[in-house]
Amino acid sequence: MNLHYALAALALLAGTVHAQDDCRLDLSQSRLDFGLMKRASGPASAPERLLGERRLSLTLNCPQPSDMRLFYRALAAGTERLRFTEGGSYRVQVRDGVLDGRAVELGLLPAQDQAPAAVASTLTWRADHGIVPMYNGQPATGSSFSVQLDVSAWALDAATHVRDAVTWETEGLVDAPASGRSRALHLQASFAPAACTPTLSNSGTVDFGKLSIGDLNNDRDTPLPSRPLTLTVACDGPTPFALVMHDNRSGSATGGVDETAYGLGHDARGQKIGRYALTVDPALVTADSLPQMYRTDSTTSGNAWSGASATPIALGARSLLGFTATAGSTEGPNALQNLSALLTLNAVIAPLVDLDLSGEIELDGSATLEIIYF
Repeated sequence: MNLHYALAALALLAGTVHAQDDCRLDLSQSRLDFGLMKRASGPASAPERLLGERRLSLTLNCPQPSDMRLFYRALAAGTERLRFTEGGSYRVQVRDGVLDGRAVELGLLPAQDQAPAAVASTLTWRADHGIVPMYNGQPATGSSFSVQLDVSAWALDAATHVRDAVTWETEGLVDAPASGRSRALHLQASFAPAACTPTLSNSGTVDFGKLSIGDLNNDRDTPLPSRPLTLTVACDGPTPFALVMHDNRSGSATGGVDETAYGLGHDARGQKIGRYALTVDPALVTADSLPQMYRTDSTTSGNAWSGASATPIALGARSLLGFTATAGSTEGPNALQNLSALLTLNAVIAPLVDLDLSGEIELDGSATLEIIYF
């Protein structure tokens, strides 16, 4: 007889576990992608930007009336927002509750065993709070419970000032404690710097023609005639940017160490041929419809900027060069969409006594002009 009761009790326990296992918790979408955002899509009008809104449905179905409480597990970013990495937040609003085919209000539960702190047809789902169907002012059980979720995401404007493409990802967990079911909700958003296209006149080629030995100094540097070079920068929207130049013939410049001196390559004996610099005169720079441009530079990768000046300056390999319409400003570059600048290239040839004159010497300078976004 005792054995019979023991077996009956075991069968009853197994039946209970089986019923819980039959509950289903479903999200119509498990991954919400807010797409790619380019900062140049327009100037910021507020400290944060709405990335968008996504809608999905959440359902809990059980074979028999059950506890329908659902909790959302995520990191909070304020009272009614959830954390979307350090630079953003998102909100989950719950609406259109239906229990066993009947529209119900929703209760917001601060914790598992607490009474609802708020009851409404639409609620903001807070971190680690629950929602429960309400009927006649009381939490209700049932076999089928569904709600609609509106998920909105924001990014701080400062967080969108990226220099390289970046993707944000975060995850929240919808938890049905009574049934032991849970579903993960993944959120994703991508950010890219604005697309700016630089163009140099004559495809960036500067040709000094054929030089004669008689045109060069034997024991001192020979400066060559200056050459103009037009730079245009076209962005797909107003974008703060700066310029920096990289020497593709690094180590071949003559003279002392100077970040504005770029090499002209080596001769047949490996001797340095000379150097050149590329100078920007703010008076020869135009941008958008601004009346006058000033240059501002940074030796700290954009952490601090010099007072904006009209004085010409040579492009550097370590210093950033930006442009602003405000004289004396230390705020860094303005957001510009179209810029045109007439640059001046000045080259110097090493003394003939330092060169291999057994054959032709080809000037072989090469540099890359890079745009840095802010």
